[in-house]
Amino acid sequence: MITITQPQKIVLIGAGSLQFGLGAAGSILHSSILEGSTITLHDINPEHLELVHQACQSAIDKESLDYQLESTINREEALKDATFVINSIEIGPRFELWDQDLHIPHWYGNRQVFGENGGPGGLFHSLRIIPPILDICADIMKICPNAFLINFSNPMSRICLAIKRRFPSLKFVGLCHELGHFKMHYARMLDTDLDNLEILAGGLNHFGVVLEIKYKDSGKDAYPDIRKKGPKYLENIQLLDVSLNKFILETYGYVPYTTDSHFGEYIHWAWDIADISGIKEFRDTYQASLRFEEDKIKRRIQKGRGAKLVRPDHERAIPIIEGILSDSNHTEISVNIPNEDIITNLPRDLVVECPAKITKEGVQGLKLGNFPRGLDALLRHQASVQDLVVEAVLQESKQLALQALLADPVVHSTDEAQKILEEMIKQQKEHLHLK
Repeated sequence: MITITQPQKIVLIGAGSLQFGLGAAGSILHSSILEGSTITLHDINPEHLELVHQACQSAIDKESLDYQLESTINREEALKDATFVINSIEIGPRFELWDQDLHIPHWYGNRQVFGENGGPGGLFHSLRIIPPILDICADIMKICPNAFLINFSNPMSRICLAIKRRFPSLKFVGLCHELGHFKMHYARMLDTDLDNLEILAGGLNHFGVVLEIKYKDSGKDAYPDIRKKGPKYLENIQLLDVSLNKFILETYGYVPYTTDSHFGEYIHWAWDIADISGIKEFRDTYQASLRFEEDKIKRRIQKGRGAKLVRPDHERAIPIIEGILSDSNHTEISVNIPNEDIITNLPRDLVVECPAKITKEGVQGLKLGNFPRGLDALLRHQASVQDLVVEAVLQESKQLALQALLADPVVHSTDEAQKILEEMIKQQKEHLHLK
């Protein structure tokens, strides 16, 4: 067992999001490497924060665990002496604003498929959420400048690019579980064990593909089998929107590791190919299930059964923290970090999704070389859009926000772009600060 002599202080920002707070705390409490550390829960919602604190303290007391727990609605207090900060905030009311992001562009003829990370919806989501995250980063630089930040909030690529530009010395990584959740389908597609597959994947967050896939037992390239078996598998798969995945595999020769709802946000012809009804079903189900789970969690904690809810999640934040502290040199299959020639035919000033080595120096991306030519053309569109979106946020510029819409391939006319922008500014004036 590796013992870290210096106790850590791990701050969970957005801990009042019950699933995130309980899962992240649960992963820390099950870590032998992090024993003796302090977990600090922070949120602006005191009611939810108290629920998470109550459940976590019950778990610590029940098992007599060697951890200190504290919670506060004061961010400066939370960040004092922090060594790691995990962020998962969202601007509320989350689902009401998300509905506006999706439907208001539709009023003016836009055909975006999801409205969270790309397209017009992704722009307005970015304009809302990036400023408060930059405020968090400013506090980190002032209070605990050596802390390492892990971000889970979306739109991932744009948030991370804004952090890179505003605070170039801040150590950070963005994490998303799309590849981790989707990779089981490749094993089923190939009729083999997941442990028998070696997967190399990357691109932009929610806009990446599997670049290489091999059978470990034989060393054989598995992509010929993916290209042969994949379309039929994707055609018959249940409970996932993957019509666009099938088209990308058949047309470009590479399989995405996320579903139509995300991959399609960045493509102007996605509406014609993607499983729109499946996307809507996923979106509705996702919202309903989160609300249901939140209510169920509240009731269980209030009845004194919160300790059982504090269990490890499947995210990779805590393994990365453990890897940095122990100099593990292990590989993470998917992180979001500044490009810096990881993907050589995309701009260096971009945040890409890629595998990485974890050492005491932090997160070092593994070089992927040139991205496949046809897909690179699609990603280059988004590199330009993301550049403009981030600059619109950093400069609080309405003109740059309009330029970002006009550069986005999902937007089809100047009239559409201008009307969407004006309506969103009117509807979300509390959150969109543009001059």
